Amino acid sequence: MTDHGTAETERLSTREAAERLGVKPATLYAYVSRGQLASRRDPDGRGSTFDAREVDALVRRGRREPASGGDAQRIRTGITLIDRDRYYYRGVDAAELARCHHYEEIADWLWTGTLRTGTRFTAPPEALAAARRAVGALPRGSGSADRLRAAVIAAAVTDPVRFDLGRDAVLGSARMLIPTLVDALPESVGRPGAPGPGDDGERLMAFRLWPRLTADDPDEASVRALDMALALLIDHDLAASTLAVRVAASTRAHPYAVVSAGLGALDGPLHGAASGLAHRMLAEVLERGGAGPVVADHLRAGRRVPGLGHGLYPGRDPRAEALFEALERMPTARAALEAARDVEATAARQTELNANVDLALAVLSVGSGMKPEAGETVFAVARTAGWIAHALEEYEERSLRLRPSGHYTGPRPPRPLPPPAV
Repeated sequence: MTDHGTAETERLSTREAAERLGVKPATLYAYVSRGQLASRRDPDGRGSTFDAREVDALVRRGRREPASGGDAQRIRTGITLIDRDRYYYRGVDAAELARCHHYEEIADWLWTGTLRTGTRFTAPPEALAAARRAVGALPRGSGSADRLRAAVIAAAVTDPVRFDLGRDAVLGSARMLIPTLVDALPESVGRPGAPGPGDDGERLMAFRLWPRLTADDPDEASVRALDMALALLIDHDLAASTLAVRVAASTRAHPYAVVSAGLGALDGPLHGAASGLAHRMLAEVLERGGAGPVVADHLRAGRRVPGLGHGLYPGRDPRAEALFEALERMPTARAALEAARDVEATAARQTELNANVDLALAVLSVGSGMKPEAGETVFAVARTAGWIAHALEEYEERSLRLRPSGHYTGPRPPRPLPPPAV
C-alpha cells in the first residue's frame, strides 16, 4: 500500500495512477509516450510506478481521455478570451486597448505584463541586411507571405542566441524580429525620394509598414487606422496558425521557427489570406456601381460572400466594429466603406451574417490603393506578436505535450509487400 504520509516521495502503481486520473491503464501509458507523464520501473520489475505529484498536476489540468479514444486535452492560455461579441487581452477589452494604445505598446504588454507608453521596436542592422538580401533574391511575383517567411529565416541565422528559450532572450528576439519583418519588405513603387521607413526606429510600426503596402502618402487618420488594425489582430485565441505555433513551441523550437510555423498556417484562403478575397469583391462593387450584382454572382456560384460572418461571434465581429470606426475618419476610405456597407445590407436580405474583420481590412486596403494581399501582410505582422506570447506560455509547459493520437483507418496488417509497377 502506498504511504500517503510522504507525499514528497510518494509513488503510485499503474492501477493507482490510472484510478486517480480516471483513465484506463492504456491511456496512462499513452500519456507517458507523449511526454505528459514520467514512469519508473518498479523495484520488483513487475510494473511501473508514477510520481504522485505529476499525476495530481495532470489531474488539475483536467486532461481526460474521451469516450471516442481521441486526445481531448484543452490548451490553457491567459492571453485572449472570446466572450459573446467581445474579446479580451488578459482580461482587458482588446478593442478599447487598440483605441487607446499603439500596436507595439500592446504587444510588449502582452509579453511582459507591463504597459510602457512610447515603446518602439528596432531592427538590428545585421538581421535587417540579411533579411533584405533574402527577400530581394526571391523570384518576381513572390507574395508577401513568401517574403515574410524568407525574412524570418534570414533573421534567425544572424541571431546566435535564438536557441536560448529563457524569457529575456525570447523577448529580445521578438523585439528585433517584428521590425525586421516590416523593414525587409520592399517599398511600393512610385515613392521617389520618400524616407526609408526602416531608417528611424522611433517611428510607429504602422508608419514604417505603410509605404511597404501602398504608394499613397499617409495622413494621420490613415496611419491610425493601420495601427488600429495591427493592434486588433495581435491575437484571437487558438486560431489555426496559433495552434501551429503552440505545437512548434512544445518541441522547443526557437522563436523564429515558431513564427515560421505560424506563417505557414496563415498562408491559406480561409485564414490570413481571406481579406484578399474581400478586397477583390469590394473593388468589383465599386467598378460595377453597387453590391447587388456582385453578391448575386457569389450566391449563384455557391460561394460565400467574402468578409461576412464569423463562427465565434453570434453578432458583429468586434474587430470589424472598431476598425470601421477608425476608417470613418479616413477620407480616402469613404467609397470603400460605403461599398462594404452595401455588401452587408444586400447580403442581409438572405442571411444574418455580419461584417467580419476581413471586410474591414479590405476597406483599408482598397481605400488606400493597396494590393489585395496587403491585408494578409497586416495580419501576419500583427499576429507575430501574439504568436510570441503563445510561445512564451508554451515554453513553460511540459515539452512535447501536444501529441494527439492518430486514429488509423488503413488496411489491417500484416499485408504482403506491394508488387512493383509494370
